[in-house]
Parts: sequence; C-alpha cells; structure tokens
Amino acid sequence: MIYFMALAFAVGLGVPVAVLSAALGQGRAAAAALEGMARQPELQPKLQTSMILALVFIESLVILSLLVFLLLNGKMPETAEVLKAVAAGAK
Repeated sequence: MIYFMALAFAVGLGVPVAVLSAALGQGRAAAAALEGMARQPELQPKLQTSMILALVFIESLVILSLLVFLLLNGKMPETAEVLKAVAAGAK
C-alpha cells in the first residue's frame, strides 16, 4: 500500500517539478544569451545557435519526464482496488 502511495506522490509531483525547473533553466539560458548578444553583437549568430541548442536539450528533458509520467500513470491501481485494500486493512 505504501508503494502505491509513493507512486501516486511521484506521479503527482514529478512532472510539475520537471516543468518548473525547466522553465527556470530556459529563462536563465535565454537571459545569458541575450546578455552576451548585447555585450558582443558580432557573436550573435553563434550565441543564438548555442541558445537554441540549449533550449532544445532542456525541453527534451521535460518531454522525457512527461513520458515517464505516462508510463507510471499506467501502473497506478484503480480507485476501487485501493478502497477495498484500505477497508480490508481497517478490519
């Protein structure tokens, strides 16, 4: 029973944590790239390419966490099964 509770907790918090941390990472990457472009405009094409590549890698991790969420979500038991187990344990 504790396993299913931990699984529900991981599924419920895994994706939001991944999305929030990715959003912070993307914001920092974009801010650093824009600051670099402002300081040295001649490096703008290289910095832009590096920034886009970094954003793609960050976003791929979010997509991977969504895939893990969907896989774990399929392992969750039905609500009726959980209620039966709780009722049997309470007796």
